[in-house]
Amino acid sequence: MIPRPELLHDLSAACVLSTGATVSGDLVDAVRLALPGLDLRPGDSGEIDVRRDPSLGEEAYRLTAGSRGVEITAGGRAGAFYAAQSLHQLLPDVSYRFSSGASWEVPGVRIEDAPRFTWRGLHLDVARHFFPKREVLRLIDLMAVHKLNRLHLHLADDQGWRVESRAYPRLHEVASHRPRTVTSHYREAATYDDVPHGGHYSLDDLAEIAAYARARCVTVVPEIDVPGHASAILAAYPEFGATGERHEVLDRWGISPAILSPLPPTVEFLVTLFDELLGALGETPYVHIGGDEVVLDHWAASAEITAYRESLGLATANELQAWFLRRLADALAERGARAVVWDEAFVSGGLRDDTIVMPWRGMGVGRRAAAAGHDVVATPVFPLYFDYAEAASPDEPMAIGDAITVDDVAAFDPAPGDWSDAELARVLGVQAQLWTERVPDARTVDYRLWPRACAVAEVAWAGRTRDGFGERLARHLGRLDALGVEYRPLAGPLPWQRRRPHRTGQVRVRDTMARLEEMTHDAESTRPSV
Repeated sequence: MIPRPELLHDLSAACVLSTGATVSGDLVDAVRLALPGLDLRPGDSGEIDVRRDPSLGEEAYRLTAGSRGVEITAGGRAGAFYAAQSLHQLLPDVSYRFSSGASWEVPGVRIEDAPRFTWRGLHLDVARHFFPKREVLRLIDLMAVHKLNRLHLHLADDQGWRVESRAYPRLHEVASHRPRTVTSHYREAATYDDVPHGGHYSLDDLAEIAAYARARCVTVVPEIDVPGHASAILAAYPEFGATGERHEVLDRWGISPAILSPLPPTVEFLVTLFDELLGALGETPYVHIGGDEVVLDHWAASAEITAYRESLGLATANELQAWFLRRLADALAERGARAVVWDEAFVSGGLRDDTIVMPWRGMGVGRRAAAAGHDVVATPVFPLYFDYAEAASPDEPMAIGDAITVDDVAAFDPAPGDWSDAELARVLGVQAQLWTERVPDARTVDYRLWPRACAVAEVAWAGRTRDGFGERLARHLGRLDALGVEYRPLAGPLPWQRRRPHRTGQVRVRDTMARLEEMTHDAESTRPSV
């Protein structure tokens, strides 16, 4: 089973479960939703009985399968849903297909289980390449199978804006598409495909995605990355930029100097957009506001922005960035949502105490954020950036660099033993990132995510991979086959998954991590006090 439960004991007696079986008890809907192919029916008594036990945590459960059928006790709806996912993994792979009239033996087993972390996430960048609603809903289904519960959607970047705005319609009319996309590798002479790329979600789409996710115990975390990464926004509304000049939606990758203005009209503009997002998504406890890779040159060069900074009593542009992000976090807090940021925002200082930090540049900066009293979600490039290739091989599809393997992910420790108890208490969980500069379609999403995301699921649920992970993963691939996932085979890509690009400019992930750690230490030493 993946993730493997905390306690799993074999019992001698077994039972039989058939499609159309009856499920009874307190949390019937959660169990039925977790086993869609079995066409379970509610009833007063049945082969599966579910009961709520308030003494258990919301996501905790106990499951017993034996001569009396299947008995589930759960702390809440999520616990019942996860118990049913574990029950599903006791059945043959074919049970993940719709098999009308089939019957399967459920081995006798007793399971007691609860997650180590509350945040078990996947990030999907839909700004660099857009993925339609059907692909997002499918990803939610796959997350649910693996007990992953946070879907971080990167909705805005230099290369595209991906959500309807009724207040500012040029965002989805202008900023949601680009005329072409760069196809060359990092550091190579630029070549382009000359094919327009675009798309966006309507607010109704977002409402549907959020409701679909909630039903499957997944929370959608939207990200609008500010004040940098703003080329697409400023292609639609240049008046909210630091210079007022019109930008183009970028057709290439890398860091752009395009930056939003920190002046009050821009804050009001962003708060209006947050209101639209929150209105569509409904119960959304988190909003990611980015704060990474910001080029502050245009702020420093603007007399109006400099005067505004001085009127606030701030000494530097870095302090102004910290003020700007805090003002947005305050607005979100007023609306019942916590701000989430990348680690550069923490290094700049001045965050609200309840802001969650994602330390992508390494767990060193994550530890400093935790020591400063911020909750953190482990997101380091190594081993949780899945835009890196799974192997240092010319057969791998084009990636930013190599290599992050399944074994690398499985060995990751999100709660290092040398951290203090207070620091460890700040670790909310784990999240893998799929940036999509070099992920142009849904088949490549499957290839990049799976089976590495299986290892993420176990680390996030259990705190580490448990015994026999490699053998269990090999067995689990049959379930992915039944679910139609075009994962990367453990032995390497299939012939049609291979690509042989020029490898000029390819970087090693460990070299990248060493440089990022150096950067965060340098930034920490010059961090202003706000």
